[in-house]
Amino acid sequence: MEIAAAAARLVVEEGLEYGPAKRRAAKQLGLAARSALPDNDTVEEAVREYISVFCADTQPRELAALRKLALTWMERLAEFRPHLGGAVWHGSATRLSDIYIQLFCDDPKSAELLLVDKGVSYEPRSVTGFNGESVDALSISSLSPELGEHVGVHLLVHDHDDLRGALRRDSKGRVPRGDLAAVRKLVEEGQA
Repeated sequence: MEIAAAAARLVVEEGLEYGPAKRRAAKQLGLAARSALPDNDTVEEAVREYISVFCADTQPRELAALRKLALTWMERLAEFRPHLGGAVWHGSATRLSDIYIQLFCDDPKSAELLLVDKGVSYEPRSVTGFNGESVDALSISSLSPELGEHVGVHLLVHDHDDLRGALRRDSKGRVPRGDLAAVRKLVEEGQA
């Protein structure tokens, strides 16, 4: 629990992802490199607790801004069946969180070609997808008008057939990602 709490602070205050935050927290606590680390659900609970104690006055506005920016990108990329995942979808994101959008394409290069055609600068890379296999990721820096700063937007390009498996509920029974309509609803509820 101590590692989870320290990791949560790093996630919220420095914008680290869960894996690096857990490893750095263990190191900061003086634990051996092979120490058992908490699972992501435990860290997520610690993040939510940290936010409720230290960021309750700012986090809802920051989350709304991130969801609005995600919706903008999802609308631009609607032909690729975008789904929002991660902390922005689950509601534990802060201004330092990046946005993760999964695209489900018939042709894996079509999303990249669209960005090129629209003159959008991006950095291509490979990351581990939700199935544990390597997928292409197109990383963009996009200005959030509400936050007044740039946010990392990562487009994870999956095969169209992967969409079915992408909607399986997680260990808590939650839908792990939301489509355009679901994100639009979250944005509208946040503005109400």
